[in-house]
Amino acid sequence: MSNIIVEQRADPWVYLHTDGYYYFTASVPEYDRIELRRSSSLEGLKDAEPVDIWLKHESGVMGGLVWAPELHYIDNKWYVYFAAGHSDAIFAQRIYVLENASANPLQGEWVEKGQVTTDWESFSLDATTFEAGGNRYLVWAQEDASMGRGTNLYIAQMSNPWTLQSKQVLIVKPDQPWERIGHNVVEGPAVLQRNGKIFITYSASATDHNYAMGIISADASSDLLHPDSWIKAEGPVFRSHKETQQYGPGHNSFTTTLDGSKDILIYHARPYKEIDGEPLFDPNRHARAQAFTWNADGTPYFGYPGKFI
Repeated sequence: MSNIIVEQRADPWVYLHTDGYYYFTASVPEYDRIELRRSSSLEGLKDAEPVDIWLKHESGVMGGLVWAPELHYIDNKWYVYFAAGHSDAIFAQRIYVLENASANPLQGEWVEKGQVTTDWESFSLDATTFEAGGNRYLVWAQEDASMGRGTNLYIAQMSNPWTLQSKQVLIVKPDQPWERIGHNVVEGPAVLQRNGKIFITYSASATDHNYAMGIISADASSDLLHPDSWIKAEGPVFRSHKETQQYGPGHNSFTTTLDGSKDILIYHARPYKEIDGEPLFDPNRHARAQAFTWNADGTPYFGYPGKFI
């Protein structure tokens, strides 16, 4: 069952703006640039003209692989968060931010605001941002050498869209078996807020058919910088489904229908299980969309990939 909105676009991000347009960005198979497109409908994103807003540097920082851009609108400006390696170490990912003051982010000038400085220098990626209780937060994945290879999720408060003002706090580590297949990885956080609760979905394990989504939650009124505020669900909440032939679903984002009546899960998945070589260089992670509902206890219910709720 196909619910593809854009083919060969992994780590998809969709943002519905007040101008009535859906804005889309994602990792391109070449991992060498950031592109944006927009449409007045989710279905229209497939044929929307992509605009390259930023190209990787020819050398030095931001000269390696470019991963998982996200578009945010903060204080009347547009921001893109993304990860990029170094030209001499293409997997040495760090988090960077771009800014654009234009009303239309496909136009105007994108200015490099630089690297987001975290508490230590290491492999880091997949930054997302949200506001709660009048404060802005960043959530991202980063490796802690003292814990071995792999990534954890951290949260910190921000003083502006590219600067952290608090120490970073560990909120998710790969401590369940399903998060440790191929690699000990949790990454790709996405924030969903509803009825006084904050949910953060994330993706885990290698980027093959074992890739799946988990979730944590906290009360919006709690201290979001205290790890005990966050409750982690047991097991994945969204995973491969052989009947619909969607494998490795994850690295999601959230949007709604234009009228706000339905919540929409945006994610990537492959149409086959077996992969030759390194999964990261298989280009067929397609960006997909499907509606989701809510359980009686107030938690989101995603069903399975390919099920149109």
